[in-house]
Amino acid sequence: MTTTRLHQLRCIGCGAVTSGEGMSAGFRCLQCGELFEVIYPGWALEGAGDGTQRPNAAGLRALWAERRLSTAMLDQSGVWRFRELLPFLDAPEHAVTLREGNTPLYAMPRCARRLGVEHLFAKHQGMNPTGSFKDTGMTAALSVAREKNYPWVACASTGNTSAAMAAYAARAGMRVLVLIPDGKVAWGKLAQSVDYGAVTCQLQTDFDGCVRVLAQIVEQAPVYLLNSVNPYRLEGQKTPAIEIAEQMGWQVPDHIVAPGGNLANAAALYKGFFEMKALGLTDRLPRISVIQADGANPLYTSLRQHKGERLEPVQAQTRATAIRIGNPASWRKTVRAIQETGGFCEQVSEQEIALAKAEIGAEGIGCEPASAVTFAGLKKLCAAGKVHPQETVVMILTGHTLKDPEYTIDFHRGTLLTEEENAAMQPGERAALRTLARAPIRLEPKVEAVLAQLEMAVRA
Repeated sequence: MTTTRLHQLRCIGCGAVTSGEGMSAGFRCLQCGELFEVIYPGWALEGAGDGTQRPNAAGLRALWAERRLSTAMLDQSGVWRFRELLPFLDAPEHAVTLREGNTPLYAMPRCARRLGVEHLFAKHQGMNPTGSFKDTGMTAALSVAREKNYPWVACASTGNTSAAMAAYAARAGMRVLVLIPDGKVAWGKLAQSVDYGAVTCQLQTDFDGCVRVLAQIVEQAPVYLLNSVNPYRLEGQKTPAIEIAEQMGWQVPDHIVAPGGNLANAAALYKGFFEMKALGLTDRLPRISVIQADGANPLYTSLRQHKGERLEPVQAQTRATAIRIGNPASWRKTVRAIQETGGFCEQVSEQEIALAKAEIGAEGIGCEPASAVTFAGLKKLCAAGKVHPQETVVMILTGHTLKDPEYTIDFHRGTLLTEEENAAMQPGERAALRTLARAPIRLEPKVEAVLAQLEMAVRA
């Protein structure tokens, strides 16, 4: 059975439906220029189709639980374990997997006390094989590329996408092209793509400039595009929503808070929660909120000034490199996710991101700077009464702390923020920063010197 009988691609703009054959290499609708999403007509989720292929909810929950005990490679993947909700490959054995997914859902009691909420969790997607949430989408989209016999895969990246793509392509024996903005990618991420064998080109432009160059390349060469405009990426990235529901006993949290960069992730999570509710796996949707850095805030500005009806690109500037994106491709999908779930969009400063990252780290849970915008933004949502104390909240942590170790070291040395940024902080924030900073201490190799430091730490 070919995948065209199980899934279709639908334009989010004009609603045109296609099997995918003959689609533009840039995954844009030839009629209106908008992006596509994957739909499954046989499920009859929105009145289309006859529902004859509609999965059985109780049976799926039991099957997925049973697979957790399996030693089969696909069953050990936190994406392909849920393959009944990903019926777009001609054969499941075509999947390229590094046993991604199955990431932890951590309770965050200290952060919860700071916010005054009862139940706060962190879904840590940085615990994937290459250290970021991009692995869940990459296993899906790259598997399609291999099934279609593409010799090359490519992406423009701020770091995490290139690391994930290079790893999965290496596993599949495919060639890799990576375009990154020169000097604007954390070394911990760049090291991964080159180590996995990618042809890595640093272009003297920003991320959005890399996207424009790559859009022309894929139209001229046999190269399969693996940026998040590829709708199969979002199919893999919806599976953390399934994991969250499963980890919470098939209960849905009240609120999901995610970082906002190219904006595909929040849209993918919404799709996962929407499909689970429509299939009877869960009984409601969570609110989905997105947090952006105030120097890379096109979605925040769009919702505030234009009610999400149009988006004006910005020149993105933030130390949280994973979300340093000024013209996000999936903004319409994420506007829908926010508006249809009653969620919010907030922006946070560089100081707020740095402090939030250290506060998450104080729980023993490290994350990259872009992940920390979730906690920084959540503080604002709680202060504004948009998140209530009795609610259950899940923050999405998108990347591992070792993705950008320079940021962490600079914070604890006190060299991360400028004098102006330090001066702009509230007194309480400065006090918290001083408490959280843990710079290495140089001492004489004497027992007395070390013991004195212990005493000082106790008194502090």
